Amino acid sequence: MSTTVYTTMESPFGQLLLSGVLPEGGGAAALATVTAPGQKYALAEPADDWVLDPEALAEPVAQLAAYFAGERTTFDLPLAPVGTEFRRRIWAALDEIPYGETVTYGQLADLAGESPRAVRAVGGAVGANPLLIVRPCHRVMGANGSLTGFAAGVDRKRWLLELECGTLF
Repeated sequence: MSTTVYTTMESPFGQLLLSGVLPEGGGAAALATVTAPGQKYALAEPADDWVLDPEALAEPVAQLAAYFAGERTTFDLPLAPVGTEFRRRIWAALDEIPYGETVTYGQLADLAGESPRAVRAVGGAVGANPLLIVRPCHRVMGANGSLTGFAAGVDRKRWLLELECGTLF
């Protein structure tokens, strides 16, 4: 049986909640969730059976801090998101979107090997992304280039895109 650990970190969005799954022999946790305050469809507080363990999640915290400081453009972390096979394919396709670039939901469907007609299902999977920021769902735009949906809020999406385009600093 695996242990879920958590920690929090300050960010430009307020206090993020990170959770991860410890390997059976101990060591660094595989990151399972990153949640911002007020994020839709996400836990606002740790679950009762989660164990506070900042050391096990020190690397994700360090990489996120470097990202927010404009010093990191990619994440190199073990990941353990929970979702259906379809959602995991869509989430993996998010990793293919380069830093500072955007794609439409239709383009993301294509990246994931899905039909362009699956745009609504793709949008649902993007909205359910449990690894906010780390899996860059903020890089997905509406077909007309508009800032559509973001579980943590469109203002935060805009902030992330400005950070990545170099207009924030």
